[in-house]
Parts: sequence; structure tokens; C-alpha cells
Amino acid sequence: MGNVQVIQSKPASDGAGVKINRISRMSDVALLDPFLMIDEIHSTEADDYLEGFPSHPHRGFETITVMLAGKMRHRDHLGNNGVIEAGGGQWMTTGRGVIHSEIPEQDEGLLHGFQVWLNLPSEEKMQCASYQDLNADQWVEKQVNGVVVRGIGGVLGVDEQRLEAPVIRDTTQASVYTLHASKATRVTVSHPDNQKFLVYVYAGEVNVESTSISRGAMALVSGDQLFEMGMKEGAGVLILSGKPLEEPVVQYGPFVMNTMEEVNQAVVDYRNNNLV
Repeated sequence: MGNVQVIQSKPASDGAGVKINRISRMSDVALLDPFLMIDEIHSTEADDYLEGFPSHPHRGFETITVMLAGKMRHRDHLGNNGVIEAGGGQWMTTGRGVIHSEIPEQDEGLLHGFQVWLNLPSEEKMQCASYQDLNADQWVEKQVNGVVVRGIGGVLGVDEQRLEAPVIRDTTQASVYTLHASKATRVTVSHPDNQKFLVYVYAGEVNVESTSISRGAMALVSGDQLFEMGMKEGAGVLILSGKPLEEPVVQYGPFVMNTMEEVNQAVVDYRNNNLV
């Protein structure tokens, strides 16, 4: 059985005042490693999200966007322009630099989704920026014991089923999946290589290794390659798994590097229009 630690998300705002729930442990990066941050947007009030995230830079990590409801338009310096719709997502490598914006493509209704920051190892931080948009029908999806399992990246085991999603990362072995229960049920979640899972509850209530977790909280499960989870009817979770990089992490706003000197260089490059 794995060890379970519960972490509560905290209200925050980002971009042009977008209200979010955030889990970030920059003060203890080893806790989430190789992940850096989980942001959840969940609101039916347009004033909470309408202005979105105007043009801003990044360097040194990857962002994974998961849309459960609503639409988000992406634009970047590479000339990419598209809409991430409900059930879809995006996996972006910021690498040496990307300048982009993310603006809701709606002015009313429910907007619900996640953005996850995934660290890059030092030798991959300065690669060229790239991204993949994955529509709903491009995700891997299976029904397992009353649970809809969907994945954008990596591998995951649910009971006796092994799923492999479209995006594979050899270094971090990152897996990003959602599970939604249509009935009260219990499943075993596993990863063939990793011994750390982040289980964020976005709907209802679940029971992770006998620990009750409610909406807005996350269970950090470590020390084993599998865990058991009971799900109430209607419960939904975002599950992340990855191999820790165990490298120094220095963050300054949108830049995540290994040293302060590298962060300072990113700031200089951005000011000199030489980030990308």
C-alpha cells in the first residue's frame, strides 16, 4: 500500500484576473516532482474567466491543458491558432521559449478545465517550442468497471486494463488521465514504472487507500506502483503520474530553470525579443 498525503487546493487568480484553484509546492518541489503546478478553472460566471490569459512567455517546462467543459482559444508566436474544445486538450513544450495567449471562446456558461505544468530535465529545457492539440476522439478511452477512463499522455493501468495515450514522454514518464464514475465502484490504478500518483478530485468524493478525498483536494500517493480507489457515483478525478527528475528547480513567474543565472538569462532574452 502506498503512503497518502492530502493537499488542499487554494483559490488564486492569474492572467487577466481569471479565478482558479491552484496546487503548487514550489517551496517543496520534490513533493510534486516532475510536476510543478495544477490549476483548475471551474466557473459558470463569465466574469471569473472571460478575459483569459493574454499574451505571455514561458521557458523550461511543458504545459498540459485538459478541457472538461467550454472552449479555450490558443494563439502563439509560431503562428498556431486553434480552439481546445470540451473533451480535448493540448500538450505544449515551451522549451527555449514560447509566447502565447489562452482566451475563453465563450461569454457564458460553464468553463471547466485544468492546466498542468510538467518540468523538463536540464538537457531538454532549451529545445525548440512545439505543441499538439488533441481533440476528444484522439484521446485513449475505455470503460472499466463503471468508470470512463480517458488519457492524453502516458500509460496507466485501471484494474486489468492497460491504457496508452497519444503523447509519450520517455524522460518524465508523465501520465495524464481523467476518471469519471457512472456508479459507485472501486478500481485499482497502477503504473508499470512510477511509484508516485497525484489524484485531484474535481467532482464528488473518492476514497484513496482508505483516505477520503473531496472535491478541490488532491491525494499524493507514493511508495508503490498501484493503489486502490473507491469512487462514489458521479465522482471525477484527474490522475497524474511521473518519474521524479530530482534536479534543482528555480522559478521566476513563467520561467522554470535549474539556476538563477538561467532564469536571469530568460528575463534578458524576453526583454530583448530573443526568448524564442
